[in-house]
Amino acid sequence: MPDSQDSDEIVFTRTIRDLQVRNGSRDSYAKMEARGGWSDVISPQLAQFIAQQNSFYLATANASGQPYIQHRGGPRGFLKVLDAHTLGMADFRGNRQFISQGNLLDNAKAFIFLMDYANRRRIKIWGEARMVEGDAELIAQLMPEDYAAAPERALLFTVTAWDPNCPQHIPRKYDQDQVDAMLAEKDAEIARLVQEIARVTGSSGQAERGVGQMDRST
Repeated sequence: MPDSQDSDEIVFTRTIRDLQVRNGSRDSYAKMEARGGWSDVISPQLAQFIAQQNSFYLATANASGQPYIQHRGGPRGFLKVLDAHTLGMADFRGNRQFISQGNLLDNAKAFIFLMDYANRRRIKIWGEARMVEGDAELIAQLMPEDYAAAPERALLFTVTAWDPNCPQHIPRKYDQDQVDAMLAEKDAEIARLVQEIARVTGSSGQAERGVGQMDRST
């Protein structure tokens, strides 16, 4: 596994550091690097974040450096933490262009971008990736339970650096299941309030009838 200095070089190349110097941001990032730099270890907090996601983007590049980004989706937790440095997922059958797989055969460098719109959080993960074919046990381990998709191979991703990016400029959006959960919670609260109103109104009605009877008796 790379040490922190190697991870720093992965994220901040010499050209990038020169740009930071020119634009006045180098000092703050140099202090961050001095405190240990970029981590290549999947922390419990990062693992928890990954387990909550149902979508991410996988970036690869071919042998000539041409970049490519592909969306990957599935049930929450379909991207799994296998150990402190490794992520994995079952590679479901798609459009069968095989661009990501072909790129990884020529260039193992890869990047994962995870976005949590509802909570305005994003995670950037640098690393190297490879496709594993013919390993039924590994594919079964990575396959989400009761998910209607056909796994063809496994994707293994070795983390070399990761960064919890700032929430600036992220629009707040919600997935359908999150909206459904919020509406169900609101419907339950409305039902509770309706019952409470009925209870209070019923008690008030009885009290008013009692007062009326007292008035007539006098």
